[in-house]
Amino acid sequence: MGTMMIVNGSPRAPRSNSKRYGEIFAHFWGEDVDEYSVTTRKHQEACREIENHDHLLLVFPLYVDSLPVTLMELMKEMENYPFQKRPAIHVLINCGFLEPEQNLVALDIVRLFCKEQGFPFGMALCIGSGEAILSTPFSFFVKRKIRRLARGIHLGKSEVLKVTMPISKKMFLSASTSYWLRRGEKNGIDLNQMSTMEIESNTTLE
Repeated sequence: MGTMMIVNGSPRAPRSNSKRYGEIFAHFWGEDVDEYSVTTRKHQEACREIENHDHLLLVFPLYVDSLPVTLMELMKEMENYPFQKRPAIHVLINCGFLEPEQNLVALDIVRLFCKEQGFPFGMALCIGSGEAILSTPFSFFVKRKIRRLARGIHLGKSEVLKVTMPISKKMFLSASTSYWLRRGEKNGIDLNQMSTMEIESNTTLE
């Protein structure tokens, strides 16, 4: 058992998929949880709170095979904070790729952080198709794994769980392409514009 603090490591924390995943986890955890969003940048205050918990769950999206810089800023503060008590760190990562294995490099980064800073490393869940799966009929797959994640933490296990949509890569690519084309059309952007490197400097998708 023990007390739990959930850290939303997404740069889009208030309206992110990480927030949704954190809410699902809190439901299956079955006890009160405290939450912290890295976008508030109150990292010293967060470290004081972290020290008062038995478990810390990092929930974040994959960014270029790594962690979002917003989360790394908190971890840098954790390196310098004089913890008297170090909670076990657990991870829930989601990526836009179909393969959950795409998250493993980021997971190893967190493992190395735990080893170097003296934090016990516990459970992990790697989610593929994380941008989409909650909005599909396959959402029960990921909810079932999040329940296993919560149960594993309660039982003191250290295990890496994986989940994704049970569809072919060809089908996933077709569906994701259609999705982004619709998003582009909604924001007045065509396929040619979306294929250039200048898109982020010219407009913002909502």
